Amino acid sequence: MDIFLQNIINALQWGSFYAVVSIGFSMVYGVLMLFNFAHGDIFMVGTYIGFGIATLLLALFSAFMPGWMIFILVILITMFLASFVGVFVEVVGYRPLRGAPRASAAITGLMIGIILETIILWGMGTQRVSFPSLIETVTYDLGGVFVTNKKIIIVVVSLSFMLALHLFITKTRWGMAMRAMAFDYVVVPLMGVSIN
Repeated sequence: MDIFLQNIINALQWGSFYAVVSIGFSMVYGVLMLFNFAHGDIFMVGTYIGFGIATLLLALFSAFMPGWMIFILVILITMFLASFVGVFVEVVGYRPLRGAPRASAAITGLMIGIILETIILWGMGTQRVSFPSLIETVTYDLGGVFVTNKKIIIVVVSLSFMLALHLFITKTRWGMAMRAMAFDYVVVPLMGVSIN
């Protein structure tokens, strides 16, 4: 039974991470009917941005700033900077292809992904790098089932982002425009909603 529960805990952690990535895929396809094959590569670039930010902040502020505060700063700064990568990919790669066949956009997404991977390989090299430890790992033994504080953080942060995204889509004007685009891609621009 312990092995079964341990696997459930591990699946919850990995599943919450994969859910966040897959929600991005489904949103782009659901709204724009576009396969964004560069989606995972944008996450990869974001991870390397986070690696650089974490290394820099640890070097500058680790003497007088606790690890959890650096962790929060790394998440916020990385999300901000990685969003520019996503916007750049959309403006340069996908926006010029709005009226083109879907295959053109799919091929463009594959090429953007290859370009991002090549840039990271060129800039960071091929050796494996370890993300700096910002939070000390604490393991909780729950009757033979081991849960770390990092697994709990991953699940809580993922669920929080999913809830925030749900509220954004259902309660905001931009969310309403996104749902309208997913419902009828042709009529929505006639109603005054900008496709961009």
